[in-house]
Amino acid sequence: MTDEELHDELLVLLMAGHEITAAAMTWALYWTHSLANVENRILEELDTLHVSKDPISVSQLPYLTAVCKETLRLYPAAIASSARLVTSSVELGSHKLDPGTMVMPCIYLTHHRQDLYPDSKQFQPERFLKRQFSPYEYFPYGGGNRSCIGAAFAMFEMKLVLATMLAKYKLALSENQTVHPQYQSFLLAPAGGVKMIVEKSAKSNEAKMFTAQKN
Repeated sequence: MTDEELHDELLVLLMAGHEITAAAMTWALYWTHSLANVENRILEELDTLHVSKDPISVSQLPYLTAVCKETLRLYPAAIASSARLVTSSVELGSHKLDPGTMVMPCIYLTHHRQDLYPDSKQFQPERFLKRQFSPYEYFPYGGGNRSCIGAAFAMFEMKLVLATMLAKYKLALSENQTVHPQYQSFLLAPAGGVKMIVEKSAKSNEAKMFTAQKN
């Protein structure tokens, strides 16, 4: 690779592993504190690890992984994947696609198919403990050879940040109301962010207010 190509690839990697992860983390904090059993189960799983809690071990925790996957399923940061141009006639299900046809997989609609995800509007991490979904059923970072280059980095980062925050801080939602998604730039992020209170931390017992946002 040339220096210019390497530069461009690294920029994409950092952007993909930051913007999408930040939006997803905001949703994850909302869901883990809207449903008490989710937060408690993550903490119980973390307690099974050695006191050092090395990053690799944390990233391999099944329930934590399921929570992160369900977060990206319910409100994937990117609604649709990159468009593909048909170059030769092909049949897709009952549809015949002619050359020149533009096809764009919709991540959001696929993740809310009732035959794949019953009660798709409900946050249920257990889905990913009971079943392994194929790349055609679950693809928050797109698919094929044009899938997001930062996918693995973003998921790894999301698990570590969520686990660290829940382990070190006692958080609570400041407002008991439903947060709705809003399309911001190219991301499906919580409208207005998610306001939370730090009730207790290792450094201070004083409550502090902050807003978890995609920025």
